[in-house]
Amino acid sequence: MPRLGGLRARLVVAFGLVAAVAAATTGALTFREARIGVLQQSQDAVIRQLRFQVAERAPDLAYPPDEEALRRFAGAVADTEGGGGWRVLAVYEDLSGASTPEYPFPELTPAVREAVGSSRATVFQRVRSGDHSSLVVGMTVTFTAPEMPDVPTGVQVFLVVPQTTEQAYVDALITAVQRAMVPALVLAVVLALLAARTVLLPVRALRRATRSIAEGRLDTRLAVDGSDELADLSHTFNETAAALESSVAELREMESRARRFAADVSHELRTPLAAMSAVTDVLDEDAAGLDPDTATAVRLISAETVKLAALVDDLMEMSRFDAGMVVLHLDEIDLAESIRRTLASRGWSDTVETRLPPPDVLRGRVDPRRLDVVVANLVGNALRHGARPVQVSLAVSGADPARAEAVVEVRDHGPGIPAEVLPHVFERFYKSDTARTRSEGSGLGLAITAENVRLHGGTVHAANHPGGGAVFTVVLPLRRDESSQENGS
Repeated sequence: MPRLGGLRARLVVAFGLVAAVAAATTGALTFREARIGVLQQSQDAVIRQLRFQVAERAPDLAYPPDEEALRRFAGAVADTEGGGGWRVLAVYEDLSGASTPEYPFPELTPAVREAVGSSRATVFQRVRSGDHSSLVVGMTVTFTAPEMPDVPTGVQVFLVVPQTTEQAYVDALITAVQRAMVPALVLAVVLALLAARTVLLPVRALRRATRSIAEGRLDTRLAVDGSDELADLSHTFNETAAALESSVAELREMESRARRFAADVSHELRTPLAAMSAVTDVLDEDAAGLDPDTATAVRLISAETVKLAALVDDLMEMSRFDAGMVVLHLDEIDLAESIRRTLASRGWSDTVETRLPPPDVLRGRVDPRRLDVVVANLVGNALRHGARPVQVSLAVSGADPARAEAVVEVRDHGPGIPAEVLPHVFERFYKSDTARTRSEGSGLGLAITAENVRLHGGTVHAANHPGGGAVFTVVLPLRRDESSQENGS
């Protein structure tokens, strides 16, 4: 069934309307011409016959006639029509005689009487009364003789003929036109469906191809048949798809080269960084015996070396994610105790407020090291960019134990995250200099957090708390199959 408002429905409706208008117009014109022909033929026959009868019987009419003569004359004219449908009225000055004395001749209008009295021409008029129509003919009787050519006698003859037969013909025409319109409309709908199918097949193919492109199958192409507008559209689609495939392939190659470059640079930097870290450790131990300026420089070099080492580690971690080489090492642990150890190992136990369940109340199968990274990155981000107090909470959602999830929330009380920044907080190297203080991190912490959460089959979400500050919510499934430990599973 055509969908309301769809292209198929509009085509069917358009064809139906065109067919209806065409059928109605053709039927109306046909009916009009046929009706005029039927009535004209009947009218001409009646007038010819009336003229002939009047001319034939006029010489036998005594002049001036009396009412009896007028009645006999009207009856003789009416009797010539074998069906008995003629009603004739003969009028001379104030006298009149009718073929049907009791008939009042309501069809004779003053206009017809006046027209007959002022002209020698035959006057006729169609008069409709209720459901019946009649033909009214009026004429002046004249003598036609050698000594008196076309001399008016003063006698006027009026004829009223019911047009019952003609009306039956007209009604039959109306019925025939109505019956002809139904097959025409049915044929139009069938043609509309065929035309809609012809138009919609390539449109549907284009829709499927577009969805295929949207799903990432950039090698999708359409078959080009014919040379009409739809074929041009298919050809344009193929050209666009080919250009898009080429551009995406180029972008992917560039991205792949960039990732390989980052991985190679990170790998190459690890050895000199290890040596630099060892040297800076020695310098840190001797910094107290150096002069103040040298000691400050040594501590600066040491701090920047630590940051550089952290950046290289983050880059190496992202390279492993991109290469699909990350493996989860799942273990069933106490999630609350794991979060406490994360905070304690970084000296945040007294800095961060916690809302954690008692020991051994909430356990789950996770990778302990990666959970530590997730919590540490979120808390560190809150401490650097937000404002204290920073709060960490842990709860469980879902009544079904098989589908239960752990919910970790990290909230700060800073200015929050601008709306335009929220969609990008988990992107690599994304920093909002205008929204918060200048970041001291690598710009990869939240991206690494998102990847680790995804590996666990969970989700992470950033938002602004109604009470102020930013809140990061991590949802992790508490049960996980052993077969899903590989990256991306």
